[in-house]
Amino acid sequence: MQDSAARPFRLFLLRHAQSGWALPGQRDFDRALDATGYAEADLIAEMASDGGIRPDLILCSTAVRCRQTVEPFLRTLSEDLDISYVDELYSGPASVYADIIDANRHLTSLMIVGHNPMIDELFRRFAGSQAAEDTLPHGYPPAALAILDVWPGVGAATATLVSLMLPTGRAK
Repeated sequence: MQDSAARPFRLFLLRHAQSGWALPGQRDFDRALDATGYAEADLIAEMASDGGIRPDLILCSTAVRCRQTVEPFLRTLSEDLDISYVDELYSGPASVYADIIDANRHLTSLMIVGHNPMIDELFRRFAGSQAAEDTLPHGYPPAALAILDVWPGVGAATATLVSLMLPTGRAK
């Protein structure tokens, strides 16, 4: 049972929007969003704004497609959002993402903008495998934004899924 005086840590997990395939000679890191991805990024940022979402800090992978996904949040939420670009969110495994989240649990809320399979693994870790399977049976789609309340002192798989925003314009 959770302590009624304890406050949850609000965690936002955002997978980058749909990107195009790498062009000949192009590094994976440099892949950009395609037309669908730009539309998804705009839509999910608008949905976040309409939902009153404004994280204390956004940590974003340095990959081009992640930076392009987070850019509409500056337009729709606020130009003075605190965004930091973190190389390890491009190259690191889910355990690195978890360490970065743990290092920022002193905040009220944190948004991570990153890649699969790491975002999907984190979602499963925090929401629990069954809840993740029930919510996203086909895996974590591009531009999906999960909102989780993680309680202090409580391990993984016991967070509460508050909402899931999908770039189709629907929230679950």
